[in-house]
Amino acid sequence: MIAIQGPALKTLSIGLLLAGLSAASLAQTLPSAAEVKAYADKLLDAQKIEGPGVAVLVARDKEVLYRSARGMASVELGVPLSADHVFRIGSVTKQFAATALLKLIDEGRAKLDDPLSKYLSSYPQGEKITLLQLLNHTSGVKSYTSIPGYMDQPIRRTLTTAQLIDEFKNLPVDFQPGEGWLYNNSGYVLLGAVIEAISGKPWHEYVKEAVLKPAKLARTQYPGEDLLIKGMVTGYGYGPEGLGVADYLSMTQPHAAGALVSTVDDLWHWNQALHGGQLISQASYKRMVTPEGKAAASNYGFGIMTGTLRGQTLYQHGGGINGFISSLSYLPQTKTTVVLLRNAMGPGVDLEAVAQKLGAFAIGKPIVDPKPIAVPADQLKALQGIYAKDEQNSRTLSFVDGKLLSTRSGGRPFPLVPIGKDEFAFEGSMARIAIERDAKGGLSGLKFWPNGEGTPEVWKRVGDLPRVNFIELNEAQKDALLGEYVSPQIQIKVFKDAKGVLRGQAAGQAPFELKATAPDQLLVVEVDAKLGFVMVDGRASEMQFSQGPAKLSLKRR
Repeated sequence: MIAIQGPALKTLSIGLLLAGLSAASLAQTLPSAAEVKAYADKLLDAQKIEGPGVAVLVARDKEVLYRSARGMASVELGVPLSADHVFRIGSVTKQFAATALLKLIDEGRAKLDDPLSKYLSSYPQGEKITLLQLLNHTSGVKSYTSIPGYMDQPIRRTLTTAQLIDEFKNLPVDFQPGEGWLYNNSGYVLLGAVIEAISGKPWHEYVKEAVLKPAKLARTQYPGEDLLIKGMVTGYGYGPEGLGVADYLSMTQPHAAGALVSTVDDLWHWNQALHGGQLISQASYKRMVTPEGKAAASNYGFGIMTGTLRGQTLYQHGGGINGFISSLSYLPQTKTTVVLLRNAMGPGVDLEAVAQKLGAFAIGKPIVDPKPIAVPADQLKALQGIYAKDEQNSRTLSFVDGKLLSTRSGGRPFPLVPIGKDEFAFEGSMARIAIERDAKGGLSGLKFWPNGEGTPEVWKRVGDLPRVNFIELNEAQKDALLGEYVSPQIQIKVFKDAKGVLRGQAAGQAPFELKATAPDQLLVVEVDAKLGFVMVDGRASEMQFSQGPAKLSLKRR
């Protein structure tokens, strides 16, 4: 959104003429629905989707360019997935909650700079936290979903809004209000509470009345605990035995941060209503899509991430909740919507990469997968090391099994595909990096483009990789480590798979491979984590878990 401030009439007329010519030219180059369908079918075919699947919709303004689904809505019953089915949308809910609050602001019933204490008088430091800071994740409030162990048993409880707020309100803050940015589900729970305080209704009832009904979204709703929803698909996850039904959670807890369900069609119509100016004032909309203050560096507005795709403005948000992943994108220049809804978490379709490719093709600027080039192994090994963006974020480049891998602190390794001199693409992703060298040709850092374009992040090289020597454990040594280890924060199971490979699994997450550096020391291959064991009479009695700065002690059951 760029405001024209006092232009001369002649300049404005020329600008409008150029805009018209640009639009006419653009319309001639945009692909047809048949072309989008052919491309989307080929792209989804390449995903080789089995079991749980994905529903997809691509639209340009009022025209549906592609609408389809792959995989199963119910694996147990053999029910194929349809684009008509209903999914949990997780954090895409934040757009609806933000819009509801902005409507209250448009009506003069609240202000962005109002303190939280005006609506929740007992909230700690509520006088220092503004509604703006809740909307754009700059409040510093501790996100309850990041409390160690919370996403296991505690997330199953049915709670009132007040009881949910009690779970996090007295925890230490991540930073003082307005002094930082950190994605925060607690902030949107508090927004839901503010909506309730102003409207006198449950947050979801007000969202239904003020947002869903005006936008005519009949299939977007709050599911409650036992509401029977026609067309609702089953959500899945991956455990030690493979695919299983996703862990239960009470839908009172995602609250205004992630509790709604919807369909690909409703989310398309939502984009039309929100970005088409049908729901909130132009002033409120501009604030919503314009990151500001500490949120600017993270490109976060109010429930909307801003960015670019192939040189065009992109508004986007994703969601992840037990058994479901969602992605909603909007490209305002061509009024293009891309929606993907998946009924499984864990290994499978990369929704972000598929959404970017579909969006780029729909706007006439398709993404061409980079062509790999051959790079000698010794040159790849020479790039190994530790790179840091700041004190909290580090990344290692390591050469394993003939491939260069990039592993962000606390994350899993991504294979890098050489595409040019010192340039690499992330396998199956839009992201890419370029190695930086000093005047003498030595490694000095790297540049990282999360979406493959735009302004890169700069990461400095800070050291060499520590030497790690893996060893093979015999069966008795493996058996001595097997079992379930628990602490108030986390639960981890160590087991052998069908092939006898040692694996671990945190509650609610996919299994990960374990490799030994000593009979009582294991390294998590997929993430930056270590498991050390206290041995008593030849058998593990306790696990020492470390990942980044986190260090936990888990007792064996």
